[in-house]
Amino acid sequence: MASPDTDTDSATADAGAPPKPAAPPGAHPPLQGSARLWGTLAISAATFMNVLDTSIANVSLPAIAGDLGVSPNQGTWVITSFAVANAIAVPLTGWLTQRIGQVRLMVGSVLLFVLASLLCGLATSMPMLIAFRVLQGFVAGPMIPLSQSLLLQSYPREQAGRAMAAWAMTTLVAPVMGPLMGGWITDNIDWPWIFYINVPVGLLAAFFIWRIYHPRESVVRKLPIDRIGLALLIVWIAALQMVLDLGKEHDWFASPLIVGLAVTAVVGFAFFLAWELTDEHPVVDLTLFKGRNFWAGTVGTSIAYGLFFGNVVLLPLWLQQFMGYTATDAGMVTAPVGLLAIVLSPFVGRTVGKVDPRRYVTFSFGVFALVMLMRSHFSTQADFTTILIPTIIQGVAVAFFFIPLNTLTLSGLPPDRIPAAAGLSNFVRITFGAVGTSVATTVWESRAALHHAHLSEAINSGSPAAQAALAGLAGNGMGTTQSLAAIDRLLQQQAFTLAANDIFWLSSMLFLALIPLVWLTRVPKRDAASQAAAAEAAAGAH
Repeated sequence: MASPDTDTDSATADAGAPPKPAAPPGAHPPLQGSARLWGTLAISAATFMNVLDTSIANVSLPAIAGDLGVSPNQGTWVITSFAVANAIAVPLTGWLTQRIGQVRLMVGSVLLFVLASLLCGLATSMPMLIAFRVLQGFVAGPMIPLSQSLLLQSYPREQAGRAMAAWAMTTLVAPVMGPLMGGWITDNIDWPWIFYINVPVGLLAAFFIWRIYHPRESVVRKLPIDRIGLALLIVWIAALQMVLDLGKEHDWFASPLIVGLAVTAVVGFAFFLAWELTDEHPVVDLTLFKGRNFWAGTVGTSIAYGLFFGNVVLLPLWLQQFMGYTATDAGMVTAPVGLLAIVLSPFVGRTVGKVDPRRYVTFSFGVFALVMLMRSHFSTQADFTTILIPTIIQGVAVAFFFIPLNTLTLSGLPPDRIPAAAGLSNFVRITFGAVGTSVATTVWESRAALHHAHLSEAINSGSPAAQAALAGLAGNGMGTTQSLAAIDRLLQQQAFTLAANDIFWLSSMLFLALIPLVWLTRVPKRDAASQAAAAEAAAGAH
């Protein structure tokens, strides 16, 4: 066997040599020495950049919305547009890989992501920003599964766990850094720079990935694509998301536009189901839902992720709009959700094959329910520590959520179906994340209007408290109109706080309601196939 130095020199020389004939991924030996190190760093940087963009904009929404002249709740389109486009692209990764080659597709995705990031920063209106975020989300779709595939090829089979641990740490650190970086950049520079920072990182990552992995390109084959299925998928998902995001602005089903979009979504979904179940080369293999573990696991993962992500977006909106927090402060409150997840995820990954995963998921949902219940008691007097503690505890729930539940979802499937199953479950999960964001902000506004109406009933001439407040404000030199406006601002703050509490409480109850669904699954067998499923689950957790 060659020495490490020899292998390193050889790998480095190969990186600069003319391309060799394409070969199947498994035909290439693992990378050695510095080639493996630089390859891991480049792929991790690209993955970090991708995952970072799912959370970095959360705390910047009020600044983006204010600068582009829309409401903060309309600003959530910045998040949902990325998520929906990303979800649509994920099932296409396998087909694109075989048509283009995994290395060319990876490098192309990274470069297009850089371009889309630059365009997002240059956007001068909300429609422009949303269009560029759609592009960014779509080209980001293949990056996560391809990063897993390239990393696994870079390491010997016995070191696959180490490769996935390095990958998992990247995807866990990015959500922690996202709110912190987004808040600091928004407060100290300007919000477009949350997108501009992707440019140097992406260019360096693309350069090293191409240099190291281009000689290891996969076989390219021309396979048919289900164009009709893809078109139907885009139509019904886009229509559904527009219903959720535009409904509150157009009085829901009192608007012909919303009714038309809703009908389009329902009819499109029905045709999509019929077509995908009968087509020879479906873009989404819906027959996977015949397995009990797959459908129960996918439903549980998706609803839980929708609840989780909706609350992740809602919390900084409430803090910045009604609690006086800056973007930096909101980032400091929301970022620690990943701290305990980083610490505990390696333990979960090592033990998930020895412990019933359903116990881990039950524990996770219980902790999520506790966290949401703690938040449901927030008031306008809540201090920084009170808001921070549930966020830190939530990291425990995150660590015991993704890997065990995805292990259950993928268990019992033959190895050749695991990639398609992982892609489909991630597609559903990401879609529910976007839906959860839209539903959370819509219900928040609706409940706030209800609470505001109830609180306003107490502001009348027969209320001693209201008259005392008005007298006090008048004593400070305010006129009647100014005094009523000041009281209305207080009512708005209380109404939106109570509305947020309602959502937190409902989320808590829904997490508890999901626990029986987990126990519908069967315990995976302790064999090589289930271990492969566990590895794939760990890789697909984010």
